[in-house]
Amino acid sequence: MAKVSKNSRTGKRGLTAGSGRDMVKVVKSIKNPVSGKYTYKEVMVHKDKVKEFFAENK
Repeated sequence: MAKVSKNSRTGKRGLTAGSGRDMVKVVKSIKNPVSGKYTYKEVMVHKDKVKEFFAENK
């Protein structure tokens, strides 16, 4: 069985710059004003846009 060394994989990081490693899962709790219960919104967002996601609909 062939093994890939850790050093050989690090050279490919430039090629995978736009891959899913830049995405993060964020969970936002939203309170219903009528019943007072919370619901949760789970979304995959680019790591540079996390603050924008939480800032909307404040």
